Amino acid sequence: MSIYGGYEVQASVAELYDYVPGYEDRPDRDFYLEYAQAAGDVLELGCGTGRVLIPMAEAGCEVVGIDLSEFMLARCREKLSARPAEAQGRVRLLQGNIADFDIGETFGLITTPFRVFQHLIHVEDQMACLWCARRHLKDGGKLILDLFQTYPPRTYDPVYLEEAEDFAPVLLPDGRSFWRTHRTAAFHRAEQVNDIELIYHTADPGGRTERLVQAFPFRYFFRYEVEHLLARCGLRVASLFGGFDKSPLADDSPEMIFVAEKA
Repeated sequence: MSIYGGYEVQASVAELYDYVPGYEDRPDRDFYLEYAQAAGDVLELGCGTGRVLIPMAEAGCEVVGIDLSEFMLARCREKLSARPAEAQGRVRLLQGNIADFDIGETFGLITTPFRVFQHLIHVEDQMACLWCARRHLKDGGKLILDLFQTYPPRTYDPVYLEEAEDFAPVLLPDGRSFWRTHRTAAFHRAEQVNDIELIYHTADPGGRTERLVQAFPFRYFFRYEVEHLLARCGLRVASLFGGFDKSPLADDSPEMIFVAEKA
């Protein structure tokens, strides 16, 4: 079974996820909404707490979300319960592995938001995911792969082994504050994998602190490697963007966003 960054084994990560600055206003939501509204029905792989899924349902799309983490799905259900009944009725949530699923339906759009595909470390899992996606695509449907463009120094420079702050303390509804640091624990260039640690720090009003480490391997990709993976799985690149503003991929682009169709 593929491991998705520890989200499926650490309840506290799901509890804190929606309060991470930058997640809620990440500039991908409007990008996905445009494609979702054109398709009408969506399968989201790695739906998490519903950051992208819920707005799609509120915009009138029928959405199925798959996630391996019951903790993330529970948070998504909690958030959905506060939304209009019409939006709730457009959503189905399934616990499952994005490299091994069979819903028995096809969709006009399949999405992999916020790097979920990069949690699939091995080529066998990557291809299994893409073949599953292809089987669930309608004719003319689209698959969106959301990856970062690899910044080479992050694959070897020891400066990234040092713990660095992600954001200053944020106040939680229960009165605690939390902040996060991160580091690369190890480089594995031959496997195109970095061992990543996200370190969540919490402090209650009385001053008691806790430290939670979310440790996981993270796969990085290069453009033509992804194009070959897609081709091996019966998919072709229809569009390739370097950002959610649909700018073309360039040397300094932060993203690699592949929009693929059945070959």
